Amino acid sequence: MNEKIPILISSNLLRPALPAAMAVNPKIDEQQLRKTDQRLEQEYPRINSFLVAQSGQLVYESYYNGNTASNLADLRSATKSFTSVLVGIAKQQGLFQDIDEKIERYLADQFPAHPSAELRSTTIRHLLTMTAGFDWQTGKKLGEPDIHQFHRTRHWARAALKRPIMPETRDHFQYRSIDSHLLSVLISRWTGQDAFTYAREHLFGPLGIEQAAWSPSPEGDSMGHVGLCLTPRDMLRFGICCLQQGKWQEQQVIPADWLEESFTPQSEGYAGYGYYGYGWWTGKQDGLDYACAHGHGGQEIIILPQLDTVVVFTSDSKVRKYKNPRHLLPEMLFPALQEAQQADST
Repeated sequence: MNEKIPILISSNLLRPALPAAMAVNPKIDEQQLRKTDQRLEQEYPRINSFLVAQSGQLVYESYYNGNTASNLADLRSATKSFTSVLVGIAKQQGLFQDIDEKIERYLADQFPAHPSAELRSTTIRHLLTMTAGFDWQTGKKLGEPDIHQFHRTRHWARAALKRPIMPETRDHFQYRSIDSHLLSVLISRWTGQDAFTYAREHLFGPLGIEQAAWSPSPEGDSMGHVGLCLTPRDMLRFGICCLQQGKWQEQQVIPADWLEESFTPQSEGYAGYGYYGYGWWTGKQDGLDYACAHGHGGQEIIILPQLDTVVVFTSDSKVRKYKNPRHLLPEMLFPALQEAQQADST
């Protein structure tokens, strides 16, 4: 790979703290938004930020527990959605041809000495949809007991590819972080750069994201499953770009067809989270379509196409148990956003 940039590309000290909240869109029921804000503060004591954009404009933001707009948020597994988008950009650039290509073409040197037929037939699609079937433990709340052992290994790619493929989970969805990390390793092979460096040029740069961090694996690949840190506003920028079919300020940053496929259910997913696309949770909530980048602790980028809305939550990621703030939206936020949308159309 090319020379890697530092893990942190901009210190939060370079940006001044911003007010805790901004004025809301006058077409949105401000009282309802304030009620949502209060419920979040009362019922979700670990929450750090709450932001809403509608029609590409920031209409509400609030920060909690001493956080400000300049604080980096640990996205945890919401990182997986960014990794998927980078795979789509690489495909658009012709760095690989098809997601049904076998990963052996690019990672054969990381394979065990005597790879199984199942491993040799594993494709990029398997990794994107978490259907590769590697032996792994997944809890009901997406807990992964095996991840701690995996993180202690010196060669993450080899450790992942050494795991046996289980017939009962092959071609069936199982939430498994090593699938997403292997996608980041593929990005390194295709581009000659770690995913963070590649993202700076082809995703973060076009979106104007200047403050970010992304932890590397022991081999120097960006962690494909966790490790990305962004400000809440930059998470919102990314969500708006995805909502706008990959466009940002008239530039096509992310391929529109890739986002369409990513937001389409590709496998069954899990109850309470949704179906699974390419690195995104997707489904319906209160009758409304959504795509969600989700991370442990309550890190959320929620895209709501029918409301032309993106919602971002960040929370303390260093918790064992937590409540997902997304489940508050139908009761508290959707009615106000629907009324504002109707007002815009009249």
